[in-house]
Amino acid sequence: MADTVRRVEYYYVNVPDKPGEGERILSALKESKVNLLAYLGFPTGGGQSQIDLVPEDPATLRQAAESSDLTLSEAKQAFLVQGDDRVGAVGDVIAKLAEGNINITAAAATSAGSERYGMILWVAPADYERAADALGI
Repeated sequence: MADTVRRVEYYYVNVPDKPGEGERILSALKESKVNLLAYLGFPTGGGQSQIDLVPEDPATLRQAAESSDLTLSEAKQAFLVQGDDRVGAVGDVIAKLAEGNINITAAAATSAGSERYGMILWVAPADYERAADALGI
């Protein structure tokens, strides 16, 4: 099966960089039945961390954030790539952007088991449409 690439909307939450903050956010989203396609957390310095949330349904995430008193960023855009795991799978996707002279802001990829892989990647907002074209969507 060929790779699938889709546009995704994501949001981030800034939290204190301390134990339990990720669990607090994820528990609130679970309680509100928010299904996440991707989640990424990392320190940003100054005792803070950023948690990126890529929801299956952005409206459900926004509603859950309101009822849970979570402060979401404005909507951002990224790409979600899924496909059959193979040698060079991520490199094949990255090559398409390189050929289009598009810089990648960040990327994360992992094996998903059952011979599948997934990747989320970010480009500058000004490059988003060109990146979509380069990725064939």
